Amino acid sequence: MIGTFWALVPAIVAIVLALITKEVYSSLFTGILIGAAFFAGSAAGGFTIGTFIEQVLNKGLIAQLADPYNAGILVFLVMLGIIVVLLNKTGGSAAFGQWAKTHIKTKCGAQLATIFLGILIFIDDYFNCLTVGSVMKPITDKHKISREKLAYLIDSTAAPICIIAPISSWAAAVSGFVKEGENGLALFVNAIPYNFYALLTIVMLFALVIFKIDFGSMNKFELAAETLSNKKSQEEDSSDGAQKNALVRDLIIPIAVLIILCVLGMIYSGGFFASGESTYLNFIDSFAASDASVGLVIGSTATLIFCVIYFMARRLLSFTECMQSIPEGFKAMVPAILILALAWTLKGMTESLGAKQFVAGVVEQGASGFKLFLPAIVFLIACGLAFATGTSWGTFGILIPICIAVFPEAGDPLHIISISACMAGAVCGDHCSPISDTTIMASAGAQCNHVNHVSTQLPYALTVAAISFVCYIIAGVVQNAVVPLLFGLAAVIATLIIIKALREKN
Repeated sequence: MIGTFWALVPAIVAIVLALITKEVYSSLFTGILIGAAFFAGSAAGGFTIGTFIEQVLNKGLIAQLADPYNAGILVFLVMLGIIVVLLNKTGGSAAFGQWAKTHIKTKCGAQLATIFLGILIFIDDYFNCLTVGSVMKPITDKHKISREKLAYLIDSTAAPICIIAPISSWAAAVSGFVKEGENGLALFVNAIPYNFYALLTIVMLFALVIFKIDFGSMNKFELAAETLSNKKSQEEDSSDGAQKNALVRDLIIPIAVLIILCVLGMIYSGGFFASGESTYLNFIDSFAASDASVGLVIGSTATLIFCVIYFMARRLLSFTECMQSIPEGFKAMVPAILILALAWTLKGMTESLGAKQFVAGVVEQGASGFKLFLPAIVFLIACGLAFATGTSWGTFGILIPICIAVFPEAGDPLHIISISACMAGAVCGDHCSPISDTTIMASAGAQCNHVNHVSTQLPYALTVAAISFVCYIIAGVVQNAVVPLLFGLAAVIATLIIIKALREKN
């Protein structure tokens, strides 16, 4: 089973179960058990209970939680959870909600504000999901926007924005997979116009909001939100605001400090502040060398310390109240932490079964005869791999070196187009997958049921994916970005107009 299609079966089973049962914990754990059984059955001595348990626990769950990068992400989650609790206790979130209520007066305006904030926070997808969710949730609740719609807006301005932002953790990851002798950051920038999925996802976001269109299961949740507003959230906001003399700046200042310190933390992890000429890096290079996990932990920890001092100085919270927020913030993030831990374990299981080798072999065997159509083929394969494994960066690591081997000349247009197709497909699969880190974070940021988020987002993501696939066929033939991009823009708008017309007719 090692290095064959069976390597993807555990993840596929977990995803199908999650969509059928609407329960993600048992679905992920079932996938882990199947993967461990496959691995133990393929061992030299045959299947044994000892090998099976070792694969599930020691080499699975424990190994993933002990990984420094994963541990850093969990610490960042907890820190951000504590900061959100502090902001709610001070009444800063309620004050901002009241301010937004007078300045953002329509449902369309609230959604556009969410999109713009998501675009502005392009540094990292995890940071984007949780920050945008905590800031915009009170506003979207007041305008009767469903948590499912908020999660979609957050998720669609996380990875799709990061993959077209040259200064982001994603640009650093892609640059790291490019062969020596080629400027990875320059390649990333040149590939942006060909990243049709990310660009068209942003276009679709604005079109959905402006044209006031919802389809699929999202329509059901939006109609429910119109008739049954989230009373619990509104009562909490009003009670917090009544008890505290918080101002709008008591939310804005901590969020601004969080953004600034996380950026500084990331460039610090990339060597920006290192002493000595041999280790000194400029701002762009330090981002390319940064460790997002370390940078986000530094930034969020420093922000938490700042918040405690700031809120005590403003007499909004006592020291005891600040300390009581620590376990509350941790408890708020427990569901996201549990899903992430299980998702990481499942990813590790697919890697141990040789999913990378299987996909690499499939691509290399079919590459020679379909060079003009390779970008579209790479896009589909990247979508499938990222969907089954829940990782964009892992997909980059598998497919980008293959694309470079097939089109080694840096001046060949297909060199850039195929790499961009890999990036776009990885984001698309990651966007759709219920075991994706970013999808889990978007659900956590919006405080939305995770399976509901996945099921409502899928029709939107698949619509853009189908159009993007055609764009890559066109791009492989014409070998420029303008024609396929114009086609994609027209196709997105035309599709939404047709859907709206059909809905009105029905």
